[in-house]
Amino acid sequence: MLVTLDHVQLTAPAGCGPLMRTFYADLLGIREVAGPPVLAVRGGCWFTGEDGGGQLHLGIDTPYHPGTRAHPGLQVWDIDGLADRLRSHGAPVVWDDRLPGRRRFYSLDPVGNRLEFLGPAD
Repeated sequence: MLVTLDHVQLTAPAGCGPLMRTFYADLLGIREVAGPPVLAVRGGCWFTGEDGGGQLHLGIDTPYHPGTRAHPGLQVWDIDGLADRLRSHGAPVVWDDRLPGRRRFYSLDPVGNRLEFLGPAD
């Protein structure tokens, strides 16, 4: 029986740690956490939401292919502010109004992984 979602893993190419930290930690405001030493030696980054709940892991994949359909859904407080912030940094923002009771848009991280951002309906 499922208790809760522990983490979602996306992949990234080798050597992109600084770029991914800038995007996820600085731009999105997701707190970076230390990965387990036995896994951290492989590279990658680990992030967690402000509630300390589920994590987003970025693992190194060679050869690298971005996730263009599979994606995490990330709940945010200020969805319009985040959309503006992403656009101002050159990230795409594609709104989708097909989910009743929620506002959402899709974007891409710097290496092409698809991300869904969700906020409450107005």
